[in-house]
Amino acid sequence: MSVLTLLSDTKKVTVKQEYIAHCRHLTADEIAILVKNRNISDDASWQNIYVNEEPGSFDPSLIYNCELYGFIVIHKLRPACLKYHDLELRTGLYNSRIENCVFADDVAVRNVSFLHNYHIGNRVMLFNIQEMSCTEHSKFGRGILKEGEPESNRIWIGIANENDNRAVLPFEEMIPADAYLWSRYRDDEKLMQRFIELTEYGNTKTLDTFGIIEDDVVIKNTTLLKDVHVGCSAYIKGAFKLKNMTVLSSPDEPSQIGEGVEMVNGIMGYGSRVFYQAVAVRFVIGRNCQLKYGARLLNSVLGDNSTVSCCELLNNLIFPFHEQHHNSSFLIATTIMGQSNIAAGATIGSNHNSRSPDGEIYAERGFWPGLCSDFKHNSRFASFVLVAKGSYQRELNITYPFSLVATSGADQPVHIIPAYWFLYNMFAIARNNYKFLKRDKRVVKVQHVETDPLAPDTMQEIMTSLDRLIELTGAYLLTQLYKPALDAHSPEKLHQVAKDFLHQNPDAVFTLPEPLAQKKFGAVIYKPVKAYKEYRKIVKYFAASTLMEFCTQKSITSLTADILAELEQMPLYTSWLNVGGQIIPEKVVFDLFDRIKDHRIETWAGVHAFYDDCNAKYAIYKARYALYLFEQLYSRPMSQFNTEIFEDIIGDVTTVSNDMYTSSITSRAKDYTDFFRTITYRNEEEMTAVLGTIDDNEFLHTLQKTTEQFNNDLKVVFKDVCNR
Repeated sequence: MSVLTLLSDTKKVTVKQEYIAHCRHLTADEIAILVKNRNISDDASWQNIYVNEEPGSFDPSLIYNCELYGFIVIHKLRPACLKYHDLELRTGLYNSRIENCVFADDVAVRNVSFLHNYHIGNRVMLFNIQEMSCTEHSKFGRGILKEGEPESNRIWIGIANENDNRAVLPFEEMIPADAYLWSRYRDDEKLMQRFIELTEYGNTKTLDTFGIIEDDVVIKNTTLLKDVHVGCSAYIKGAFKLKNMTVLSSPDEPSQIGEGVEMVNGIMGYGSRVFYQAVAVRFVIGRNCQLKYGARLLNSVLGDNSTVSCCELLNNLIFPFHEQHHNSSFLIATTIMGQSNIAAGATIGSNHNSRSPDGEIYAERGFWPGLCSDFKHNSRFASFVLVAKGSYQRELNITYPFSLVATSGADQPVHIIPAYWFLYNMFAIARNNYKFLKRDKRVVKVQHVETDPLAPDTMQEIMTSLDRLIELTGAYLLTQLYKPALDAHSPEKLHQVAKDFLHQNPDAVFTLPEPLAQKKFGAVIYKPVKAYKEYRKIVKYFAASTLMEFCTQKSITSLTADILAELEQMPLYTSWLNVGGQIIPEKVVFDLFDRIKDHRIETWAGVHAFYDDCNAKYAIYKARYALYLFEQLYSRPMSQFNTEIFEDIIGDVTTVSNDMYTSSITSRAKDYTDFFRTITYRNEEEMTAVLGTIDDNEFLHTLQKTTEQFNNDLKVVFKDVCNR
């Protein structure tokens, strides 16, 4: 039962000298004007009010019908009007109860029923606010502790697993890369402790916190703001409750919060927008994100450039460029690694199928579940997996990137077509990088994001899939009593037989059982030979384009044997991690951990500087990896490549480049030529007026030019090594 306490009407207030520098007390004439304007003060002498000492900088007539308690510091207050959209207010303090506040220049405060313990910046507009207060122990959504607080007071965000054993502490600078490393390497106790120390770095723990409203902020028609720090140029209208949070905002990346919004315990990123009854509790929202139309974001980290509406997310770590709409839900803990799109009605999760709420789903970037799909945990998906509509009632382990997965009914193997995107939907892959770069509205890009579907993380998945297809093909050949397979007396020889079979029988049609793809009932691999060929061509394309990119950055016209030999001396990394959207070699990440644990890195800013350094070296890392991929594909050192091999590379890569363009046109053309697309239109002219034509597609025009340029550059870059 709560107890009300009757306090004395007089409080002793100490004003820090830094607050009242260049300030003075009121004159008798100014006090008289304040009294005439129906203002009251809890100090009968009005000595609790300080104003700017510069002559003519303070007009007492601009304060009307206010209750002024504790200390009030007012800097320049001059007759003027502030205007934002249709809201226009005269500067001054009107009809408000104000206690222990510092106002910068030319503010407009009107109808604020309770304003307590805030520092208000220049040209701020506060209009129709019921309560706006700050406690002295506020953390503004950060996972730190103040003096005397127990560990139980710390705010954790329980991402990736509902049992909270992957939880992270929010802080203003947090990006998905930080949350990912913190949530995944839980077995390293020293690292976990150091992450807490990095978060606490610079925390004085003193109980002297005041709320902050920075310059050019507009807050109107809002019910409650408690323990909130609002950054420059933010706009808040009609919010219901904002409590213990930071709204990061700047003139270049202004943030907005709209009607009916409730946000508690978290950090909202620069340039983000939260509207229309959205709810966020224990959260970090990245840059340029949207949360709207009743969306619920709970115990989650949402990466940059993401949009969530009409849906629920619970215990999630989500990397940048995530799209989720139309009453879909993540009612299960997930790690979704970006560039994902959750279709309408999708339910990513199920009732817990273990003895405790500790299930997880883990999906690499490009995860696209179909309409009304549902999954059981624990499940894992490779990059750019497209899951057809259906109910998947067993745990899935889909290791084939760019694949299509479809259900064949309960208690049946799932169907998998590896390399599906390359075979049937090249337009989506070719457009992917273009699309995400265009959608990236961040002015400051702290989180580095690899938007190209063809990158080291996907290549390592393809290489693993190639080996797996060879392995499964070898087992299949044994069941078919294929004599070379029967004569292979070691796994190595059988592997080579299967590999030769895939190369020599490009038109072979068969399926492969994949027991590891689904619990109990496994999967059936369709079109394995076509997938094998497409995977190999795509790896060649990536390796060649990566070397071309390297040459462009280094101003190299054409590769030579000496340049290749020099690249061979660079560190080779074959295991890669998607760290918040940035692709980093695994060994380099472990080096970061060592630097953190031995105190060479003491702050999160130092961690982010390490990410920046990795990004600066990324082109070299990739170029060395490209050489490795070529050597794996041709089973020999690159120094032994002859003209025939280089011509084969140029031919295959040119074919892929042309296919990306022609297949993109073919894929997109279906949207204009398919009969069922025409049936809702009276005639072709109406259809054209509504849909336009394929010639209007900006991306295809760009792709045509870049394809021609790529093919020409490819021949130039490989000219010298091809003719040696």
